[in-house]
Amino acid sequence: IHLATENEQYLSELPEQAGYFKETRIVEFIFLLSEKWHLDQSTRYQAVELLERFMIKQVEQMCDNSRSAKGRAQGQRSSWSSVRDHITNTFVLRLVSCVQLASKLSLHYSRVTSDTALKFLQSLKYSYTKQELLESELAVLNTLHFHINVSTPLAYVELLLEVLGYNGCLLPAKPLHQLCVQLLDFCYLTRETIYDTLLKIAIENSTPSKLQIAKFLTVKEDFMLLAVGVISTGVFILSPDHWEQVVEHLNGITGITPQSILEFSYAVVRRIVGSTTP
Repeated sequence: IHLATENEQYLSELPEQAGYFKETRIVEFIFLLSEKWHLDQSTRYQAVELLERFMIKQVEQMCDNSRSAKGRAQGQRSSWSSVRDHITNTFVLRLVSCVQLASKLSLHYSRVTSDTALKFLQSLKYSYTKQELLESELAVLNTLHFHINVSTPLAYVELLLEVLGYNGCLLPAKPLHQLCVQLLDFCYLTRETIYDTLLKIAIENSTPSKLQIAKFLTVKEDFMLLAVGVISTGVFILSPDHWEQVVEHLNGITGITPQSILEFSYAVVRRIVGSTTP
């Protein structure tokens, strides 16, 4: 109930720019960096969400400041150029800071120290100091008002799997959990293709309008739908005999319709097949 409420609140306050900083290259960078530093699965998802939320707020604040400082059209163009340059020049530093902060929220794994982060940045030919690294972490914290312990889709997946087990679904728990984590990674890394397929299914049209794309944003950012879709797909692959039963249970737990669950699983499976076909 808590996660569902949190999810609904997030969707009700969703900024128009949501998802801009979840493109494949960024997500892949965070996943590979988390793997390099031996961080757990929840940490990498949390880092993605932190970076996304921080970058959107930072861009909004910088644009507001630029508009208030310069009102003339030419001035606005030069101000946006300045904002863009600042974001570009500090992006990798902010990304590393988000991974650092996410690692500090995990009590079961070693946190990423300043020395480790600096060594990595130096390997990319950046010359930041420990003070600049600390200031970057503080910038993220202040911009997000220290609200960094956000729930991730993995938390939704794991809790729903527990509820399914409690409700009597006889599923291979460990293999299913491992597969769901892999599928969640896959959904993050192929996000645009999967949701593009899902949108076209929903509107029954291969060329969605700008308005339809804008309205679909809440679907793309719905963690509960993502978790349900991942579990449904995992069960379909691993234990197809239980699929209808699981979909029925997921519908009863979350209120998400069987049709929506089916469509999401179809979009994921279609992308899997497409990525493995020569």
